[in-house]
Amino acid sequence: MVEKETIELWSNKNFRSSQKHGPLFPPVAKRDISLPPAFSSFSSQPFFLTMSFPLTSSFRSLPSHFAASFLFNSNSAKLQSPILMSLPQNPSSFPRHISRSFTRAPPNSSAVFRPNLRVRASSKTPNQATDAKLIAISSAVTITFAVANRVLYKLALVPMKEYPFFLAQFTTFGYVAIYFSILFLRYRAGIVANEMLSLPKSRFAAIGMLEALGVASGMASAAMLPGPAIPILNQTFLVWQLLFSAVLLGRRYSFNQIAGCLLVAVGVIVAVTSGSETSQVLSGIKLMWPGVMIASAAFQAGASIIKEFVFIDAAKRLNGKSLDIFVVNSFGSGFQALFVLLLLPLLSNLKGIPFLELPSYLKSGAACFLNLGGETSGCEGAPLLPLLYIVTNMAFNISVLNLLKVSSAIVASLTVTLSVPLSIYILSLPLPYLPNGASLSPFFLFGSLILMSGLILYNIAQPSKAGSK
Repeated sequence: MVEKETIELWSNKNFRSSQKHGPLFPPVAKRDISLPPAFSSFSSQPFFLTMSFPLTSSFRSLPSHFAASFLFNSNSAKLQSPILMSLPQNPSSFPRHISRSFTRAPPNSSAVFRPNLRVRASSKTPNQATDAKLIAISSAVTITFAVANRVLYKLALVPMKEYPFFLAQFTTFGYVAIYFSILFLRYRAGIVANEMLSLPKSRFAAIGMLEALGVASGMASAAMLPGPAIPILNQTFLVWQLLFSAVLLGRRYSFNQIAGCLLVAVGVIVAVTSGSETSQVLSGIKLMWPGVMIASAAFQAGASIIKEFVFIDAAKRLNGKSLDIFVVNSFGSGFQALFVLLLLPLLSNLKGIPFLELPSYLKSGAACFLNLGGETSGCEGAPLLPLLYIVTNMAFNISVLNLLKVSSAIVASLTVTLSVPLSIYILSLPLPYLPNGASLSPFFLFGSLILMSGLILYNIAQPSKAGSK
């Protein structure tokens, strides 16, 4: 039984012709030819073979490790010589979708043919080594911005120590204008397509709502909890991510990966709370407030997993195209700002600012941010330090979302977690506007070693994004 295949040979001629002969390259005639059944075992992966040769010449290539099949053209007297196609013996290395065509020169033309042989092949097999390198580079960039973000936030609070709530709201609402401006420029440049902008907005609304609820519940519980308890309870973020990733994305994690995440959380707890009386941190505290802090971590973890789901779903809706990260950043931050605005009376009261006094507070905060007016004592370092923090925070947010896009939400969180002990170490050194350094106990180094052990254990068997539903 002979199986029908199509081989495409493009005949590219260099010839001279007067204008009366019309276009230099007339329409191409295509024809199916019969190939041996051995071709049926070839892979169905797309492969493109392009050859250019004169009609009286032949294509021949016979390495010793190749098998050969003779193909004759019986349709044109111009093609009398056999075409010897050389194909690899390994079926998986040469796909089966090939077609053949030939081009005739215009009649009555004085064509001069010159041999011109070209072979071009392309394969869409993903390069896993390249993906791993991209993730490694993105992780390094994210760690750098994460450390700079934490350090500069601490420095920005030196002039803005009386107005941290203003700084938080300024970044929340300011990023909406900045992200949408960047999105508009990328749309005009053709980077962002209409299909990307037409994605369902309900996912972005869910992201914004969860992030706003995470901010509100985090502020409410932080006001009632002692300082050392906050970083301990925040480590439930990784646990929530593992749970939501398994439920929403269908991921399955090995014992090593789960143990690695838990080691990372334990390492952060040991490093951050070194020297404190951790056994007494929750004494006299109602159980409701630790629960609210854990719920805050759950809201933030849910938002990160939905972002990952948006990228996975967009790849299907956009026929494999990559969703621009500024689409997610812009609409996500826009809905977050909307829900924060609705929760603003609650948030201001949680920070000890009566809602009726909020306009006056924001006006004073703006004056301190710009370091203008005669009532801005204690705002030395503004606006440089706050602006540096805002720029770095934006770069950090973009790098985290890009890392989430090329890897997963779990990898992004583990990478950011690694920045915690690095930031603590840098902040223990004498810095501008923070000349008094701090000594670190041996528990800090011990906790950092536990954290690194957890990262290594997790990455021994990294889950594949292809395994998600």
